[in-house]
Amino acid sequence: MISKDDKNKALELIREACTAGARKHAATDLLGLPLRTVQRWEKHVTDDRKGSRAVPGNKLSEIEREKIVDVLSSSEYGDFNPHQIVPKLADLGIYMGSEATMYRILKERKMNKHRNSSQAAARKHPEAYIATGPNQVWSWDITYLPTKVKGCFFYLYMIMDVYSRKAVGYQVYECETGELAADLITDACNQEHVSKDQVVLHSDNGGPMKAFTMLAKLKELGVMPSFSRPRVSNDNPYSESLFRTMKYRPEYPEKPFQTLDCARDWAERFALWYNNEHLHSGIRFITPADRHDGKDIEILSKRHQVYQKAKAGHPERWTGKTRDWCHIGEVALNKRNNSINTTVDGEKTAQSHKVVPIKTVLPRKEQKNFRTENGPIKARRRA
Repeated sequence: MISKDDKNKALELIREACTAGARKHAATDLLGLPLRTVQRWEKHVTDDRKGSRAVPGNKLSEIEREKIVDVLSSSEYGDFNPHQIVPKLADLGIYMGSEATMYRILKERKMNKHRNSSQAAARKHPEAYIATGPNQVWSWDITYLPTKVKGCFFYLYMIMDVYSRKAVGYQVYECETGELAADLITDACNQEHVSKDQVVLHSDNGGPMKAFTMLAKLKELGVMPSFSRPRVSNDNPYSESLFRTMKYRPEYPEKPFQTLDCARDWAERFALWYNNEHLHSGIRFITPADRHDGKDIEILSKRHQVYQKAKAGHPERWTGKTRDWCHIGEVALNKRNNSINTTVDGEKTAQSHKVVPIKTVLPRKEQKNFRTENGPIKARRRA
């Protein structure tokens, strides 16, 4: 129920906005109020509408409700929840109400708080990070590649940069181990000239991801690990999307890979195509390699100029603005309600309703100078 003072204050703000030239519906939308409601307030600030006086025919009487409260708070049933109390009463030939009714009464009386010695269940959300440039947030995962032996697979390890979507490291192995994952991340960090406390590496909760060897290597390299929630696949969306793109390519083999070398050769061809030719829809149809090297701003600017020139030549063909070719400056991983945990000078900081970009250790131009033109790193092959 909105008080009379709040209504008058809202009407005053709306009148000021209209006096300044704003439309009434825009002002009401800004306050989150329907226009019809404001019009009714202007006629009668006091709400004279009467609510429904009908009483549900199946509503429990006050005496029946008090009996339920007495049972729920009794020493015999005080340690049980309604799901246990209802069948116990039924065994005694007593029916007082459903579980939903008992929970509703408990809520009204504020008696349904957590009382066990254990901690109350809490909904946990994944840590969120935001990247404003390359080599700040990486995501990696492992996917299966079929072999000629049914039930046996090759394993494609792939690391991607969340900001640019570039595959910065990949390799195919015959097994999943933390040692192989540690080799891959080491080579990727060396290839990208990553400094300590510069990169956050996000993954799911797989065995290789949480292996002691892998975690020890991350600590040695100064790479900060981040993990998804258990059994929640969409906490690692960028890697999942990359593997989806890979396995739905027309070039993806219809038959299983015959040898490990065949799988590695195909993975190399895919990575080269993905990084250097694929126009990624999530970054304004720029190739991951161009965005990783900072060329996307110039490319998008030229596209914008082309559209502006076309609109100037035939303005009747556009009813509004031209296509949005603006540069995407920030990419968030598991962003929720603008609550971002970022890394500033290598320290994790929990922020409440505030987005703080990750601090880049090296200026972008210097990072670009350190990069080579050899493409993504392929980890050392192990037999």
